[in-house]
Amino acid sequence: MLIGIHILLTYKCNLKCDHCFLYSSTTAKGTMTMEKIDALLGESKKIDSVQEIFFEGGEPFLFYPLMIEGVRRARDMGFKTGIVTNGYWATDPKDSELWLKPLSDLGIFDLTVSDDELHYGDDPDRPSRCALASAIKLGLPAHSICKTKPVIKPSAQADSEKGSPEISGGTKLRGRAVEKFAAELPSRKRDNFVKCPYEDLANPKRVHIDCYGNVQVCQGISIGNCWKTPLSDLMKQYDPGNHPICGPLIRGGPVRLGEEQELEMDENYVDECHLCYAARLALLERFPEYLAPRQVYGLEN
Repeated sequence: MLIGIHILLTYKCNLKCDHCFLYSSTTAKGTMTMEKIDALLGESKKIDSVQEIFFEGGEPFLFYPLMIEGVRRARDMGFKTGIVTNGYWATDPKDSELWLKPLSDLGIFDLTVSDDELHYGDDPDRPSRCALASAIKLGLPAHSICKTKPVIKPSAQADSEKGSPEISGGTKLRGRAVEKFAAELPSRKRDNFVKCPYEDLANPKRVHIDCYGNVQVCQGISIGNCWKTPLSDLMKQYDPGNHPICGPLIRGGPVRLGEEQELEMDENYVDECHLCYAARLALLERFPEYLAPRQVYGLEN
């Protein structure tokens, strides 16, 4: 049952983090318009189960007026609203309260702030902490996401029988994280990776939608384009078993995806996401409609 619509307001970001699964950066293209946000909200209202609208990026605060108006209109339609940000704008406590006061007035139910070394290094005065402090002062329901450079725990390296080794830090090997981290990490036989442990592809609880219309059940896996087929219709028509990417992943994880598409894959990968991402890269030109947008694969759309 679909509960949340996560609007990728933009792929542009003031940072270029090593772990970014969207390949966001200062030069990334693709930003929503108010017209498209209105269309998404209207279609979301037609789906009875949808309760939450999130605005994310990239960095949504880069397009502050658009973000604020999107939150306002979503709230007025009865949705709970949330925002995900890196807090770059919180360079001064008083000023950061000015940024947050309109969101407090609008009554958002969640403000998630990325506050970790992958965004800001070991700076103890990083703006994300100022953003969190200001949010708490204003009574906003705020919490942080804290991730670190992925490292496989020694005890997990020794376990060769029980699924994937445990990677500390919470970073998943998708997008830029593959190019930055995968080569440094221990790997395992690909036949260990027989399920997707992170996304319910058969019955998604949330989807991410970008300005190009890609409705993503996982970043880079699209179930269709909502500018071609209205979102409410698209969700009704979604047949996960017959989806060329989701179907194999549901039946047997990333290893099954490679087998069903007859890919020549390496023997070893770090984890499920690593193998899945590598397989999708190999299939990018075969299934451009379903493996979209190219931005998420480090390519121009």
